[in-house]
Amino acid sequence: MARVYQQLSRNPVLIFLVVLVIPIAGTLFSELIMFDLPGSEVQQLVAFMTMTGVMTSLLSFTFYRLGILEWFRSLRWAVWMVIALLVLMIFLNVWVIARFTFIENHYLSLTSVLLVFAGLSALTIGFFASKTMTDRLSKLHEATQSLARRDFTVRLKISGNDEIAQLADTFNNMAGNLQEVEEQKRQLEQTRRDLTAWVSHDLRTPLTSLRVMIEAILDGVVDDEETVGRYLDNSRAEIEHLSRLIDDLFELAQLDVGHLKLDLQQASIRDLISDTLGSMEAKAKQHGVTLVGEVADDVDMITMAPDKIQRVLTNLVDNAIKYADTGVTVTLSAWRGEGEVRIEIHNSGSFISEDVLPRLFESFYRGEGSRARDDDGARGTGLGLAIARGFIEAHGGNIWADSVKSHGTTFSFTLPQ
Repeated sequence: MARVYQQLSRNPVLIFLVVLVIPIAGTLFSELIMFDLPGSEVQQLVAFMTMTGVMTSLLSFTFYRLGILEWFRSLRWAVWMVIALLVLMIFLNVWVIARFTFIENHYLSLTSVLLVFAGLSALTIGFFASKTMTDRLSKLHEATQSLARRDFTVRLKISGNDEIAQLADTFNNMAGNLQEVEEQKRQLEQTRRDLTAWVSHDLRTPLTSLRVMIEAILDGVVDDEETVGRYLDNSRAEIEHLSRLIDDLFELAQLDVGHLKLDLQQASIRDLISDTLGSMEAKAKQHGVTLVGEVADDVDMITMAPDKIQRVLTNLVDNAIKYADTGVTVTLSAWRGEGEVRIEIHNSGSFISEDVLPRLFESFYRGEGSRARDDDGARGTGLGLAIARGFIEAHGGNIWADSVKSHGTTFSFTLPQ
């Protein structure tokens, strides 16, 4: 039905024909069914109805084409005008037909009075009908003004099932989307400020250390070979930290814009886990931590980008060692689930509070301990977990963390099969 209405609304000629034919045909049909009129009277009735119907249809069509109802500044007055025109057309049609069919003056006067009464009653109904529509539209107008003042929390109460209700529902959806965009914009702006502060801090610290040590060597403040060698070693460590920071920022930027390239291939997750444990063994011994690997027999070749997953494993194991107490065990385990491979890195000696857990993988979020320098002089960039999340999600997997005081902390991620 809605499709038929849309087709009619696009063709003014069809509208005119429908407006002309329907009332004449409907009236003629009812007259033939309800009354047994002689042929001459039927012909006269058809002639009168055709004449008045054509005039009424032409008048209505003219109003439609000229858009006269759009001239009103109030929908209420437009509705009243429609009802008034409707009453006037009914009055003229009935009166003209009654007059030309030579109805007695007494009945003609009575018919006229009844038509006037019906018209005034219709205007009363029109007042309340228009008020219902205008009140709802006024609320919509007030809501749009609030939205223009950047009050994205405004919502409309939806009542009814008509076009105004649909418009209110569309408005609510639009306001909700704008609220989400505004929140994302606020978070992005906060992230930008935090990034500027964090990068400035991480760049200033190594650059200041480099400047001091190089100036000390150039000015001759230190001249013994041992001290100069130590300063050069420290300078190299600071340069390596700057290089890692720049690399992490570049990879994080690639993840944010979705330009990360994955060299997917069939690779052995068992070999990656073995390589990770082997490379981190020395650091684990330095911290007094025991590394344990547990890989199920059915976990071996899976589709992944080995270099990215190796980065994730190394980062998670490195964090587990860094924050583990002396004497605890860090376990790296893997097993096959339903349609995926699950890898866990469990630290039995550390605990992360519930208020920190949800933010661990946020871009640029770093806890208080993430800026600390390790015993070997290395300092983290604080971006590792955000990059790890990006790598895993790029593979179509998930990554998360759980922590219980009595049990420790577990970082988990999945890779789909």
